[in-house]
Amino acid sequence: MDIRLTKHHGLGNDFLVVDLAQGTPQVEWSELARRWCDRRFGVGADGLLLLDIQGPQHLSMVLFNADGSRAEMSGNGIRCLVQAAHRQANASSSSATTYTVETDAGQRVVRVEGGDEGETLQISVDMGQITDVSEPQNWSELQCNPDRPVRHLSLGNPHAVVGVDDLEDVDLQKLGALVPQVNLEIIAAGPEIDAITMRVHERGAGITLACGTGACAAAEAALAWGLVPASTPEVIVHMAGGDARVRIDLASRTATLIGPSVFIASLSVHV
Repeated sequence: MDIRLTKHHGLGNDFLVVDLAQGTPQVEWSELARRWCDRRFGVGADGLLLLDIQGPQHLSMVLFNADGSRAEMSGNGIRCLVQAAHRQANASSSSATTYTVETDAGQRVVRVEGGDEGETLQISVDMGQITDVSEPQNWSELQCNPDRPVRHLSLGNPHAVVGVDDLEDVDLQKLGALVPQVNLEIIAAGPEIDAITMRVHERGAGITLACGTGACAAAEAALAWGLVPASTPEVIVHMAGGDARVRIDLASRTATLIGPSVFIASLSVHV
């Protein structure tokens, strides 16, 4: 049997999307995620998204990381999933459309703000509340200076955000491997007054070009540490794959993520 996929990316964080409406055999999605996401022997991606269209603007998302583990939420992935559904519905990219998406982290509201005939869409996501969590197991192995700012946060998935002086002077691959159960972000101020720069090692995928939930966690941490002014309406998060915009409501500790989703290709894979 052939399964049809579409491939998308959000700031270089790429995903394969399977629409479950096509009908699929009893398959082990975790194993297929490992096989298909492999960049040498498969299609190549940071994750696999299962799309279930439950109504005209009501979707559900299941996410498997490249290593086959199941994840609760992805800010870039959910934009890619919505773009896949939006394209399938032949919806106009010039008209705003709001989707409700069920995820393992809860319900999220996603808005297609516009784009260029569906190849690239600008999409905003209500990312929910940011909460504090305990430091991950083995955290002491990172040997962070006690004076270095650190926040352990959740947006439905776990994050550890660390403020650093020089992003390039950090062996992120080595440090991320010490805490593989969390997403590890390192951030520094600027270069603009309302911006931060971030690198990320993602749980289940390794170093990626961007992370949407990580950008939200980083923006909240940056505001708490004074890396950007508290009055900043949107924090610009510079990542290797491009820039995301994050709005943080400090009173409710909720986040909105704004960024692009880009359609790459359609293909069929035999199983």
